[in-house]
Amino acid sequence: MAEAATASQDDLLVEVEDLSKLFDVSSPLLNRLLQGERRLLLTAVDQVSFRIPRGKTFSLVGESGCGKSTVARLVVGLHRPSGGRIVFEGVDMASLRTRAETGPLRKRLQMIFQDPYASLNPRWRVASIVAEPIRAHKLLSGRREIAARVGELLEQVGLSPADGEKFPHEFSGGQRQRISIARALASNPEFLVCDEPTSALDVSVQAQILNLMKGLQRELGLTYLFISHDLAVVYHIADYVGVMYLGRLVEWGEAKALFHQPQHPYTRMLLDAIPDLEMTGRARTPVAGEVPSPIAPPAGCHFHPRCPFAQERCRREAPKALAMAAGEVSCHAVEEGRLPPRGVAS
Repeated sequence: MAEAATASQDDLLVEVEDLSKLFDVSSPLLNRLLQGERRLLLTAVDQVSFRIPRGKTFSLVGESGCGKSTVARLVVGLHRPSGGRIVFEGVDMASLRTRAETGPLRKRLQMIFQDPYASLNPRWRVASIVAEPIRAHKLLSGRREIAARVGELLEQVGLSPADGEKFPHEFSGGQRQRISIARALASNPEFLVCDEPTSALDVSVQAQILNLMKGLQRELGLTYLFISHDLAVVYHIADYVGVMYLGRLVEWGEAKALFHQPQHPYTRMLLDAIPDLEMTGRARTPVAGEVPSPIAPPAGCHFHPRCPFAQERCRREAPKALAMAAGEVSCHAVEEGRLPPRGVAS
């Protein structure tokens, strides 16, 4: 790992090493036997590694289907990894087997889901929704104490304690996401995994939720893994950014350096497709090509069919991570020094 882009071991909260996840997408066994089909495995996450320092935000970005949401679900334990490790404050989460072992750790990490309409139980009042983690982890026992804590949480996210008596359908999308954040904070977590928490909201509401999350991070010292396909959102919230393509992490580094001096051709392509963040007048360039099937990804570098700088080595050999001044990049063209400066035609 590059020195400029990593914290000391004592400052690390989450460390992901060579994380992989395969899904069996085969037809039923009888169908395969009768039709002579082979078993099909989809590699959703392919040896992804990154670190998140305490109190910082690491954002994963990429096109739909690149595996970033699968990484989020692996980190919080909704999926079991096919390979690799997820280490939370020095503890390998795969080594925890019993409920007694996982309980103390689970309350320290929570998840905020993409869709606030689907992630809240429509039959429960808001007070019960927010109080659920408090009861599940036995943080408080008395009814009055729980009600007071729920009121504090609702106020903390910009709602009123009286809103606890309402049902989720009585709120707007932004208000529902505030309820989801209050529920996530109920167990006093240190680490929040945010799976596109603003993508289902209007742009003006997105800004409010992002400002709320940044304020809570400063106030409570929270650490975020922030999943998004919207680079404009990531630009305003992330300290570190990782760019994923077909299950692989192709580049990661400090957000400021990655946005201003992207190294990987795919990162450049994504940044060239968004509105100019600093209004320099640079023209937008649409993302070209189609994402290959993750069931049968291209050999070598997965990005080579869409890359204008691809050569024979790219087609046969997967690139290894190369340490940069502020992160890492996996690209043969960068390694060999044949990538022109950004904005210069190949």
